[in-house]
Amino acid sequence: MTTATTVKTEYEAIIGLETHCQLSTNTKIFSNSSTAFGADPNTNIDPVCMGLPGVLPVLNQKVLEYAVKTGLALNCQIAKYSKFDRKQYFYPDLPKNYQISQYDLPIAEHGWLEIELVDAEGNPTRKRIGITRLHMEEDAGKLVHAGSVGVGEASRREASRNETRLSGSTYSLVDYNRAGIPLVEIVSEPDLRSGIEAAEYAEELRRIVRYLGVSDGNMQEGSLRCDVNISVRPVGRKEFGTKVEIKNMNSFNAIQRAIDYEIERQIAAVEAGASIIQETRLWEEGTQRTSSMRIKEGSSDYRYFPEPDLTPIEVSDAQLELWRSELPELPAQKRHHYQNELGLSTYDARVLTEDHPVSEYFEAAIASGANPKAAANWITQDIAAHLNKQKLSITEIALTPTNLADIINRIETGKISNAQAKEKLPDLLSGISPDKAFAGQELITDPSVLEPIVDEVIAANLKELEKYRGGNTNLKGFFVGQVLKKTGKRADPKLTNELVEKKLNA
Repeated sequence: MTTATTVKTEYEAIIGLETHCQLSTNTKIFSNSSTAFGADPNTNIDPVCMGLPGVLPVLNQKVLEYAVKTGLALNCQIAKYSKFDRKQYFYPDLPKNYQISQYDLPIAEHGWLEIELVDAEGNPTRKRIGITRLHMEEDAGKLVHAGSVGVGEASRREASRNETRLSGSTYSLVDYNRAGIPLVEIVSEPDLRSGIEAAEYAEELRRIVRYLGVSDGNMQEGSLRCDVNISVRPVGRKEFGTKVEIKNMNSFNAIQRAIDYEIERQIAAVEAGASIIQETRLWEEGTQRTSSMRIKEGSSDYRYFPEPDLTPIEVSDAQLELWRSELPELPAQKRHHYQNELGLSTYDARVLTEDHPVSEYFEAAIASGANPKAAANWITQDIAAHLNKQKLSITEIALTPTNLADIINRIETGKISNAQAKEKLPDLLSGISPDKAFAGQELITDPSVLEPIVDEVIAANLKELEKYRGGNTNLKGFFVGQVLKKTGKRADPKLTNELVEKKLNA
């Protein structure tokens, strides 16, 4: 008799991200209304963004510049000719009942960015994620559902836009301040395979737009919003499974958790013989699960046609090269430089390149003569701890990169100790110069000066001397500490250790 063996099917996830990035222009994409965040509802509006009769949109030149620079930073091909289109849909937060976007001729296509994942041992693995397209468009407004008992005001923009009301709410309000805010939508290839890869992709994208200065990338304010497209398929099969979209993720950690949940949900459904429906689902932070929101539209539902009130866009070669020349060194380039040429660890390189001002501070310290590893240690450890505690950015401290280099050089040349520098760090961060902070604090490096002090300390602690010589060699640290205390921490630590050990073993 033969026994049947059940072979468990292995699945892989196919993941792509659609990221809406708000551009940091002072005015909206097609009008002069302010883009300032936090204004009273319906105060940053005008006839153009409200879609009133008889008005015409005019493209903000800065939006085009920022879109092209972002496309270049993502290694995209920039279109010499592109156009705007009308995307039709009807909802109260879209005053024109259509959105001006780009459809078949976007400003940028066929790019990539590099993500870097680090294992438990600190070893990096790099992977290129393709960028399908980048296009410009305007944002819609925001619905606020209110008046509910025990639910409170709902501010989830995507949930609000697609529900007539939240459960229990009694009325809805519309804030059009966001209507006409300039966006670029960045669509990735389905090259991602896990929640952690998707979260790292989104983080790298935010680093890039922040380095460029085209967006603040603030997810809490809606400046960066990611929608995930995800399907699963048996390993080895070429055809994709049915795609599901996930919205309403307001952090990189939420992106990872939502994807991990959805992968398990879809695999369980397939294993149970159920069909996966092409739909849009919401991530619910409270329950840590996704829930169905609506059936996903196709492009035909939007009835695209060319925007008749805006002329096509042509980017000249000269203009393109000017914008290319203005690009900064980007995070991935800096990480490679720091690791390969400066000898920094993967961890240090990632921390230093997370924020552009931090990398600029580090590089300025190096340019002033600081040892790269020592500068990295001070910035990622002691200075970072102060910044976190005080909730400051590195641009808000008074310790200049030049003075940091001065401190590091004093330590390395033996003029001061590392302990002295750490003790004086609060004063240095507040703006006191190294010369003033370390006046009269130079290390004692002359053996003829230190030797009598060591003898005096040993003579004053004969019981500890007896215990040391009886086998408790850990007491060496006690004697070293007493010498440092007696000299106000001015005794050179290395020389003190040598002299103490010599005297104790005499």
